[in-house]
Amino acid sequence: MKLDHRYIVVEGPIGVGKSSLTNLLAQRFDARRVMEVVEENPFLASFYGDRQKYAFQTQLFFLLSRFKQQQELFQQDLFSAVTVSDYLFAKDRIFAALTLDSNELSLYERVFDALGTRVTKPDLVIYLQARLDVLLGRIKKRAREFERGFDAKYLESLCHAYNDFFFHYQETPLLVVNTSDIDFVNNADDLDNLLNVIRQTKKGTVHYQPLASKK
Repeated sequence: MKLDHRYIVVEGPIGVGKSSLTNLLAQRFDARRVMEVVEENPFLASFYGDRQKYAFQTQLFFLLSRFKQQQELFQQDLFSAVTVSDYLFAKDRIFAALTLDSNELSLYERVFDALGTRVTKPDLVIYLQARLDVLLGRIKKRAREFERGFDAKYLESLCHAYNDFFFHYQETPLLVVNTSDIDFVNNADDLDNLLNVIRQTKKGTVHYQPLASKK
């Protein structure tokens, strides 16, 4: 299957299927994967226990970790093969705005502004959405230890923040996909239909609202 995009980013809130779709795209297009290693953040478990106390440490670690990974990507021949990433560097601001107080956010923004211009923009961003109940169900199913007792209100706020961010997003071509009623991991038709839409999305913002999977 021919693919014109050389650098694709998959984005969306926690539990929406970013890593799953990234893996599938990498397999289908023999692409290089760039995966965010969430579990390596030493502050994350503490953050889920006390967001106010550990927000700044957690956010700054993510920012610097993502920047280091992006710089390593720069140093390679980015366009020698298709590259698929499960995060957009610019999205870091979504979490920062949601979790940091005004003084912390001001300091964070200074660091972000110094780093953000040095990161490559993708050819296509795929923004995955899903209903809150679907996301909570997927989070529960994957049973990560640090996500036990996940705060539904925080996830709801995060979804609103994501929607607002991508409603105003114009930096690259954008494909918005509602995944609530499909299963591109276990249903080949769902995946093939999504891949066809990805191949055809080359400019502007495209919204894809697929029909529910056939059982």
